[in-house]
Amino acid sequence: MAATDKAESAGLRPFHEFDEAAATWPRGDRLEAIRAAADDFRRRFKEQGQVAAIRTVDLVSAGYPTRYAFGGAARGGVNPYVNILNRVVVVQFHDFDGELRTLCWEPTVPDGSSEAPFYAQLIDRYGEWLTGNLLASEYNSVEEALALCGLSTADVDFVSFDHLHVQDMRILMGTTRPIEGEYEAREPLFPNARFLCQRKEVDTFRSPHPMQWAWYVPGGMDHVIEDNLVLIDGDVELGVGVALAATPGHTDGNQSLVVNTPDGVWVSSENGVAADNWHPHLSKIPGVRKEAEFMGREVILNSNTLEDSIDQYDSMVKEKALADPNRADPRWMNVFPSSELPPWKRQWPIVPSFTYGGMNYGTVEPPGRR
Repeated sequence: MAATDKAESAGLRPFHEFDEAAATWPRGDRLEAIRAAADDFRRRFKEQGQVAAIRTVDLVSAGYPTRYAFGGAARGGVNPYVNILNRVVVVQFHDFDGELRTLCWEPTVPDGSSEAPFYAQLIDRYGEWLTGNLLASEYNSVEEALALCGLSTADVDFVSFDHLHVQDMRILMGTTRPIEGEYEAREPLFPNARFLCQRKEVDTFRSPHPMQWAWYVPGGMDHVIEDNLVLIDGDVELGVGVALAATPGHTDGNQSLVVNTPDGVWVSSENGVAADNWHPHLSKIPGVRKEAEFMGREVILNSNTLEDSIDQYDSMVKEKALADPNRADPRWMNVFPSSELPPWKRQWPIVPSFTYGGMNYGTVEPPGRR
């Protein structure tokens, strides 16, 4: 079977509050339209209810060029690389038929990520030991992270990413034929899950432009089992308190997780790697605030790819407008980087001014206890 083109077949509901804003021209008028649409959506979204539970678990940290992390604005770092920490997000929610469902957001497998050309070249340059010990650290596998939540990969109903950089989808989705050098086809890591991807992201993965090439695993979508691949075109709601908002720019098919929790609405993506990206006027990282003030910008892009900088800027404004203020410090909105810069002293002065550190609400329930 081929991938399905109908989000509704997976129980998803497209939403259209942002349609008019996305079509607004000229672009200078679009930001206010986005903010107005976000107010309308957030009001309706919150009235529906909250997720049943959400938990984040650390998976792996990876070296990342400082110049990309803050669009070249950060100054003073001795090390040209900082580390970003990837966390898997486990969300349990009720679908629109009242069934409890489990979403696994950002289940990165490092063995696949190391095959992306950018990281493969780092390994060639610095060697596996140095790369593995100084530029990367693995804390939990996907299976271990789910076990900490009382789940197995078979318990997951939906899998999704903000975008498919450094992902080998053959590991996650399984294959219809052996990968080169192997003797048997891959079994899916998530045997019962539906994979929710923006159509443009899948198209890009299968045929990347040279400006996109370095971050996609070569052949990482080849011969995947497509029966459970759901192609999305735009904004969709998964159920009560959970949505995927289209946020293109960083990649053509970028999307953001939107969840309603007891602490309000959170939004997660890798459009930024720290709260500073969305709030540069509050940043203490040398150069970030000054760059934003000098250029008259309210966000600073994570810019390892510049597929459409203006779209990415607008998407970050959309994310910040969707999010509620953080309860610990309301100056910062709940925009949670899917790969967050940790506050490690060895990276000084490239240290985040505010750290979210994850989300933890409710109790994740194994299927036998539902």
